[in-house]
Amino acid sequence: LASAFDAYHPGGLAPRALPGAESRPLYGALKRLLDELAAMVGLIVTAPLWLLIAVAIKLDSTGPVFFVQERVGRHGRLFRLLKFRTMYGHAPRYAVTVRRSGDPRVTAVGRLLRRTSLDELPQLLNILKGEMSLVGPRPEMPFMMNRNTPEYRTRLMVLPGLTGLWQA
Repeated sequence: LASAFDAYHPGGLAPRALPGAESRPLYGALKRLLDELAAMVGLIVTAPLWLLIAVAIKLDSTGPVFFVQERVGRHGRLFRLLKFRTMYGHAPRYAVTVRRSGDPRVTAVGRLLRRTSLDELPQLLNILKGEMSLVGPRPEMPFMMNRNTPEYRTRLMVLPGLTGLWQA
C-alpha cells in the first residue's frame, strides 16, 4: 500500500529517522493504552452530547451529521478523519478553511461547534481505531504534503493527534 508521502515524492527523500516511541516499545505501548482509555472514557462521558449535537446539526441544515475527509497519518498512510459537520453540504470538501468569523459556508450550529471545538469529538473514534493519538501533530490533507520539506515530514513518524503544541 503506497503512502501519501510516496505518492507525492516517488523516489524522494524519506523523513529522517528520529529516536521516538519506536525505539522505546514500553513507552509506545503505554501511550497507546492511555490513548485508548481516555478515548473510551471521553466517548462514554460525551455520548449524550453527541446525540444533542446530531439533532442540532440535522435541524440546522440538510446533509450528513458527520464530515469525513482523507488525511495523512503515521508513515504517510491515509485515513478517514471524522468530525461533526460545521458547513453547509455544498461547501468544497478539500478547500483550505481559515477559521474566521462570518464565513458564509459555516452553519449557525457549526459556528458554536467550532468555537467550542466540539466538532472534533468524533476523532475519539479515530483514536480508538489507532489512526490518531490524543496528542500529536494535526493530520494534514494529502495535497498539503507536496509542499513541505523533509524536516517537516518527520511528523509522519508519529500518529497525528487530536490536540498538540500548535493549537490554541
